Amino acid sequence: MSTSQVPQVIALVLAAGQGRRFGSDKRLALLAAGTPLLRASLLQAQRSFAQVYVLLQSGDDALALGVPAGVEVLHCADAELGMGHSLAAGMRALDKHPATAVAVLLGDMPWLSASTLQLLIGQAGPQRIVFPSYQGQRGHPVLFGRQFWPQLEQLTGDAGAKAVLAAQSQACIEVAVDDPGVLRDVDTPAALQE
Repeated sequence: MSTSQVPQVIALVLAAGQGRRFGSDKRLALLAAGTPLLRASLLQAQRSFAQVYVLLQSGDDALALGVPAGVEVLHCADAELGMGHSLAAGMRALDKHPATAVAVLLGDMPWLSASTLQLLIGQAGPQRIVFPSYQGQRGHPVLFGRQFWPQLEQLTGDAGAKAVLAAQSQACIEVAVDDPGVLRDVDTPAALQE
């Protein structure tokens, strides 16, 4: 891949969680249109990002989970240690990628609009942390410039990247969007029907 073909912003979809509140593997739960949740989230990411990576548990079968062609699969051996731990594993796997920023998406958020993702990508940069907000609430995805990748690689526990956001508040750029999809995830079967 030549330098001109390297995407500036890549996507990392976190899908190695246990989904305990859901009661079963929510990644396979069907949306109203009949598409499995994780597949729908990945397809949506592929519409906006030239390169999409998905982080799965080490024993996961990407084919059985409906991971679309073209999505690169990464694994986290000990995902049960929490989202921060999983994100760190994903970032370590991407450490040598030449992109200037990574968009961290959640595998249970298929309702993000492509226009929102394009807007966020347009604000990304190596020294910026960009995130959307809807009606004053911070949402996902969060785009981390390369400067912050080493900090993401050190995360542990289940707090995700909250510590990095708090420590780097001067680099944060909030983008107000008219897209409730930036807040809408699936924690229970009822959330699929809302």
